[in-house]
Amino acid sequence: MDLIQFFNKEIKFTEEENEVLAKSFKEEDYAKGTTIIQPHSFSKKVYFIEKGLLRCYYYKDGKDITHFFFDEDTFTAPLNSVFYNKEEPYGWEALEETKLRVIHYDDLQDLFIKYPSIQRFFFGVSLDILNAFALKLEYLQFHNAEERYANLLETSPKILLRASLGHIASYLGITQQTLSVIRGRK
Repeated sequence: MDLIQFFNKEIKFTEEENEVLAKSFKEEDYAKGTTIIQPHSFSKKVYFIEKGLLRCYYYKDGKDITHFFFDEDTFTAPLNSVFYNKEEPYGWEALEETKLRVIHYDDLQDLFIKYPSIQRFFFGVSLDILNAFALKLEYLQFHNAEERYANLLETSPKILLRASLGHIASYLGITQQTLSVIRGRK
């Protein structure tokens, strides 16, 4: 879905608002395997994924760990940089050919002031993102590996077809060997 269709899915924006949004969000295209944000860097951009799959990752004890996946029709931003003015510990990688729509957070804030409907829309988007992270944390804390895999299979089956087993295993907090055993039982 393109950016303007996504915006108008929940709230019907005016023609002026749609034009402003279309002009304000610039298009960026990335090839598969491209690092969009380096770990421990600084970015104040807000991203909407029109096409493709992003992987948010970090390094722990020299290991590459997948923190989260973001696919089509999703907004995301490097939260530490945007909201806390700190370096972002996470890197972002395009796992597929990816088309993003991007706006600098300061420009988005200007839109919030001029167009309260856009601010209301992004408040809802923020709650959706917060909920997604809360659910992931709940599954990591209170569910075993098999339950985490079953949840991913139920909620995001396309991720299993689009990301490597190594990325999926680290996202679930398990080894690739454990993931293979779980998949073998299904």
